[in-house]
Amino acid sequence: MDDEFPQAEALAARAAAGDAAAWGTLLSLHHDRLCRIVGFRMDRRLRGRIDPADVVQEALVEATAHRDSYFRTPEVPLFLWLRGVVTNKLLELHRQHLRTRMRDVKRERRLDGNSDETTDALCGQLTGGLTRPSVAAVRREARTRLWSALAAMEPVDREVLALRHFEQLTSTEAAKLLGIQERAAAKRYLRALARLRQMLAEMPGGLTELRP
Repeated sequence: MDDEFPQAEALAARAAAGDAAAWGTLLSLHHDRLCRIVGFRMDRRLRGRIDPADVVQEALVEATAHRDSYFRTPEVPLFLWLRGVVTNKLLELHRQHLRTRMRDVKRERRLDGNSDETTDALCGQLTGGLTRPSVAAVRREARTRLWSALAAMEPVDREVLALRHFEQLTSTEAAKLLGIQERAAAKRYLRALARLRQMLAEMPGGLTELRP
């Protein structure tokens, strides 16, 4: 059962039986969470040009077309499946607009801790508030230092930080995505969060706050 939306289980049962209204309600329940994920994961060069809500809308149209297939063999909770559809759509847009080359099949299928996208997303989120021209040089320096520090983290720690703090997934959801035990995911999150707070305290330009 979805802890945030207790009614989701009953809605999913109705949607699996072909209730289009129940399916639409389910998508509405998850819409804002999915928009937050797209906003976090979107390449900074596309922000301002593409609305995260439009990305989500396109992805949910695709999800609707494949919902019967999902309900026949629901290997993951519905929200995680929707997240996968949405992040795949975002990768497609990155390729279209940025001509981004993916290094391997895994990077084509999903955004994960083995790719540079997570590090870039974290840097963009953490330095996004430094927008005034007078702090442009500070922002560049902060991004460079943050990138190096984050890249030095273990990939799974970097990803669990992104999933838990910025995507605001639950510990259970993050653990399922990463294929690790929930206790291990919680431990790694706390360790990564403490390390990131230490990094921010050492950043130039007053980059001291950690916000989702």
